Amino acid sequence: MDTPKSNDNIINKIKEISTFRFLNSNELEALIKLSHIDQYENEEKVIRQGEINQSFYAIIDGTVKVTVNENDTKEAYICTIGNGEMFGEAGIFTKVKRTANVICMEKTTLMTIPRDSMLKFIREHPVGGNKILMLVIYSLLKKLREVNQELAYERKSDADQDDIDSIIQNFVN
Repeated sequence: MDTPKSNDNIINKIKEISTFRFLNSNELEALIKLSHIDQYENEEKVIRQGEINQSFYAIIDGTVKVTVNENDTKEAYICTIGNGEMFGEAGIFTKVKRTANVICMEKTTLMTIPRDSMLKFIREHPVGGNKILMLVIYSLLKKLREVNQELAYERKSDADQDDIDSIIQNFVN
């Protein structure tokens, strides 16, 4: 992981991230000062499942994949996240172990916002902080809705009890 020199190109890309696009220039500048801009290499892990990490991340440039450990040697792919998207948002609300790995799929530039920096930003810029919190909550609710839809689809595709009873009856009779 490297820390790139801050430049106008990076700042312009941060302005385009949906979570930050509604901040005024003073709020955005303050948030950037409280965050870290880091560059990760291909296959470098940003988050490890099981670690406690109270930061959230915005992808300035690049792509990451989200995986979960199935066993000691195998990871299951969950999704891919790209430019302008966030991940790890729950880390600013709770101090619990991370539920997934996040691994760079290419050279990736991330804006990392630690929980204590986010809280400081909210205290010093309550309007901007509320804008970010509302968008973070919206993002979490959207992810929850997607998971619920996937779960509902899985349950729907499972044989229901009437089908199971019918199959058993056909074998018994």
